[in-house]
Amino acid sequence: MNVMTPKFGLGASVLRKEDDRFVRGEGCYTDDESRPDFLHAVVVRSPHAHANFTITDVEAVRSASGVHLVLTHADVAELGDIPCQTLLEQPDGSTVAAHDIPVLCRGVVRHVGDAVAFVVAETAAQAADAAELLVVDYEPLPVVADIETATAEGAAPVWPNSDGNIGGHLNMGDRHRTEAAFADAPRVSEITLRQNRLVCNYMELRAALGEWSQDEDRWILTTGSQGVHGIQSVLAKTVLKVDPSKVRVVTKDVGGGFGTKAFLYREHVLVLVAAERLGRPVKWAGDRGEHFVSDAHGRDNVVTARMAMDEDGRFLALDIDLYANMGAYLSQNGPFIPYLGMSMAPGLYDIQAVNVDCHLVYTNTVPIDAYRGAGRPEASYLIERLVDQCALDMGLAREDIRRKNFIRPDQLPYTTAVGRMYDTGDFEGHLAEAMRQSGWQEFEARRENAKTQGKLRGIGMATYVEACAFAGSEPAYAELTPAGRIELKIGTQSNGQGHATAYAQFVAEALNLDYDLIDVKQGDTDDTPTGGGTGGSRSIPLGAVSVRRASQTLAEKIKKLAAGELEASAGDIELDGGTARIVGTDRAIDFAAIAAAARSAEDLKAVGEFKQDEATYPNGTHVCEVEIDPETGTTEIIAYTIVDDFGVTVNPMLLAGQIHGGVAQGIGQALIENAVYDEEGQLVTASFMDYAMPRAWDLPFFAFKTRNVPSTTNALGIKGAGEAGTIGAAPAVMNAVADALRPAGVEHIDMPATPLRVWEALQAAR
Repeated sequence: MNVMTPKFGLGASVLRKEDDRFVRGEGCYTDDESRPDFLHAVVVRSPHAHANFTITDVEAVRSASGVHLVLTHADVAELGDIPCQTLLEQPDGSTVAAHDIPVLCRGVVRHVGDAVAFVVAETAAQAADAAELLVVDYEPLPVVADIETATAEGAAPVWPNSDGNIGGHLNMGDRHRTEAAFADAPRVSEITLRQNRLVCNYMELRAALGEWSQDEDRWILTTGSQGVHGIQSVLAKTVLKVDPSKVRVVTKDVGGGFGTKAFLYREHVLVLVAAERLGRPVKWAGDRGEHFVSDAHGRDNVVTARMAMDEDGRFLALDIDLYANMGAYLSQNGPFIPYLGMSMAPGLYDIQAVNVDCHLVYTNTVPIDAYRGAGRPEASYLIERLVDQCALDMGLAREDIRRKNFIRPDQLPYTTAVGRMYDTGDFEGHLAEAMRQSGWQEFEARRENAKTQGKLRGIGMATYVEACAFAGSEPAYAELTPAGRIELKIGTQSNGQGHATAYAQFVAEALNLDYDLIDVKQGDTDDTPTGGGTGGSRSIPLGAVSVRRASQTLAEKIKKLAAGELEASAGDIELDGGTARIVGTDRAIDFAAIAAAARSAEDLKAVGEFKQDEATYPNGTHVCEVEIDPETGTTEIIAYTIVDDFGVTVNPMLLAGQIHGGVAQGIGQALIENAVYDEEGQLVTASFMDYAMPRAWDLPFFAFKTRNVPSTTNALGIKGAGEAGTIGAAPAVMNAVADALRPAGVEHIDMPATPLRVWEALQAAR
């Protein structure tokens, strides 16, 4: 009797196939790379937030023990700067003017951690010791370290000859229609919020290994990334000014990315330049302190929003004025992050008139770029805090004002006033289910019970929507190998999400093959001609559809080859566990023999590509319940409920992991994390001694379920999920905190709601 191999396809809770290697300690991260011929490098970084500088003595460093090379700006002056790639159009038709990141600073540093020099030696210790000998004369300049200081009248400029520190103005929506709606509106609610700055703090710190291949006449960069092709393109075309074929970029295992590893960094360039000049591989491995002052930060904006309503609390118009901190330079996607958030400003609500103004602000701080959610958490936080304020001002229940203003199912597909097209969803449905799951209607009894214990209890909700899996494609390449295995290549990049498992599920389904016989390869520009990398929750909605198509095409090719060997019709061939069999017989041939019988390598290869014309729109409701000790200001999350619409679930286990991780980061922002600069531009939260991270004891058990409505823009109905937890969490938590504090007289509190901040707010209210 033939036993069919289990199908691990779409919807199955398959255990992660990559974990066996990781738990055995067999992962290979960039800093694991080691050979006797390696040289090691350190970056000399500015201790000042803003200063003119002159390097007066390099010879002491060059003559230090073990030193092979010292690079300053003069040594790399021929290189291009690292560019901003999202110079958006302003209302007057001009584009935002960029101040790009120099590979090494030329006479001026603009934030603590700015790169001044690069020292290469036999060992990392020798490089670090030699770097201490570099004599740099700094002439401090005035510093602006936050939005308010930078935009104040007479503020010191981050860049000379600029009109203040406003680096650009973006606008979205219809200003005139919005102003007219406000002029006639019976009721208006307003709120001002601060989005605290975050430091990504992935587990694996950045590292880079540069090699020069004399035989191949090209550079090889090995580094943890979120996609090798994007780094290759910017590195080659703009900085090194060569054809991309001259640069191979390799990424092996990656210990977390969250947006921040998507970009080209200075060290990527410097290790390649040094490797070519020295004829030996050069490795740089950053430490945690460098991460805080050199890797792109996230969030950091101040925003005022107003909602115009009729007498019944129906939303008429939304007006937003946003100041977004860009840091000292425009990072690669810097301006696009608030712009993306602007496009999601209306949330799930039917608001016919919207105007959003965004002012890009330069400060003497680390540049800001994408961090998990990239603009969408900021938008969700703003609209959901504002909607709660509207409910309070109107005397309406929070759930009622949401129901009253939700986009109805019969309005879908619905194009928002800022141009987003929501295709499917049942927003009132997931709100009702989250309320039921969380015991929302019974909350007041729990609040009264907490009072008897001297505690303040609050409950909050947030209904969110995000745009992800944006228009585009991600080709997949499947091949039957001589060993009878299936090798899949694709240009996305796992940072811990479990891509090898998710993609293997689609291959296994098409070829009726155990997923342990499938090898997923990512992270090498030599393997795939293009790749969009991982970001914006695009890998599964785009990549998985392409994987499925490639796998189905390869299955047909394998059946055709098997039919030829078995003297049968391809329609009579079935695939089972690495063999091809004539249906209803014992006549079979295994995959290895099929591979050997192929006359052409192309007979064993297949390409699949799905092109998507519109983004997908995951959405859902989060409900958070908190308890606050008024004597200490400590907030405890008592319960957390999530009901999400992800269209179609590929792997429930992987999905739950993504949601739990995202919510943890959202809770971190809401209650714990905060990057703080002092007036001199010193990052005073530059280590784990000062920058608090969420721990296991800060998090509750999550109640999570899906209530899916398939997408119509994605071929498999998938909407994406990687960033959703982060987008819904912060507003749910902060609405709960506000609900707990309001009876005690606290009218407003910003993130993070740390014990000290909560305690001070309570004391002020008393």
